[in-house]
Order: sequence, then structure tokens, then C-alpha cells
Amino acid sequence: MNDEFPDRLSVDPNSPYYNAEILARDVGIRFKGVEKTNVEEYCISEGWVRVTAGNAKDRYGNPLTIKVHGPV
Repeated sequence: MNDEFPDRLSVDPNSPYYNAEILARDVGIRFKGVEKTNVEEYCISEGWVRVTAGNAKDRYGNPLTIKVHGPV
């Protein structure tokens, strides 16, 4: 496996961008120069991350997320 990270990655197993092999390597996300631990999904080329909104859940029990734009 190479050391390149994918352009887009998600921690949700139902997402088409989910990759368990890469997530097993404990990928860290740096957003605006700060290491983030609550990132659900990111896209490097579009410059955004999707972070959890506290402990809030949607009606299906999934965490509510907010898309934040900035350098990833």
C-alpha cells in the first residue's frame, strides 16, 4: 500500500468513500492547521470536512454533521 491518502474518505460504512483498510491505519486529519478528531468525512480537492455536531442524532440514529470549508 502506498502512503498517499485518498482525496475523499468517510468513516461511515454505508458511504461509497468508506475504506476500512485506510481507516485501520489511524488516519489523522489536519483542518486549518489543527488536528481534528471528530471528522466524519473529508475532501481534500474541494477543501471541506464534515464534523459531528455534538451528541445530536438524526431520526435514524446517525450523528448529525456540519460541512465546514477550509484548507484540509
